[in-house]
Amino acid sequence: MFFILSKILLFLLNPIIWIFTLLVWTVLTKKPIKKKKLLFTTLIVFYFFSNNFISDEFVRAYEERNQTYSVLKKEYDVAIVLGGFSAFDESQEMVQFHTATDRLMAGLKLYKTGIAKKIMISSGSGSILKPNLKEALFIKDYLLSIGIPEKDLMIESESKNTYENAVNSTKILNEKYPKGKFILITSATHMPRAKRCFKKAGLTVTPFSVDHKAGPRKYVIDHLLLPDLESLKKWTCLNKEWVGMLAYKMTGKI
Repeated sequence: MFFILSKILLFLLNPIIWIFTLLVWTVLTKKPIKKKKLLFTTLIVFYFFSNNFISDEFVRAYEERNQTYSVLKKEYDVAIVLGGFSAFDESQEMVQFHTATDRLMAGLKLYKTGIAKKIMISSGSGSILKPNLKEALFIKDYLLSIGIPEKDLMIESESKNTYENAVNSTKILNEKYPKGKFILITSATHMPRAKRCFKKAGLTVTPFSVDHKAGPRKYVIDHLLLPDLESLKKWTCLNKEWVGMLAYKMTGKI
């Protein structure tokens, strides 16, 4: 139930839904003065959420930045890579990678450079319609196909959300590495919630944030003034994390 309700809430909080609702309301309104006010409100809401400079300021204030590759000195038993960066196209029999693929790339780099001895993929199915299409399983097949030895792969494929990522991964890792050292890899906007979930679950991890949505502050005309659909995606991502953090605090998951 929590999983389904969270999906519904995220849909309702999507800025595009707000803008669309305002547009429909504007079209259906008969009174000319009210119609003008609604149209003006719609334009303001659209401009606010489509402005990259504004969205970057909010994202930059929330996302977590921590150590870089150059300052990672010690070795880790396992690099825990949280899913949510891919889907599987069954018709093409092919993995489709999304914008958060930095998570997997960072895990592979830490493994290939010897900083992490093994890679753990933690991700079940995030889809209500396809609960059996589990990300960790098809990513495991992908990694095997590019030459990663099976002995160096660990899989947690039953989780549906970040809380379950942490609980399920902690159970597996504590059994195999009771005194192990672990590095947690996920997107910078997701890290604040993810690391708290792992702490609550009882696993000590070193956070390693990737997939930063807001780069260095820029003062160029197109970034400052022109609407950009990428900004709407940033707000969707940020809303997801704000809602997730609040919901997890209210339910005692962090």
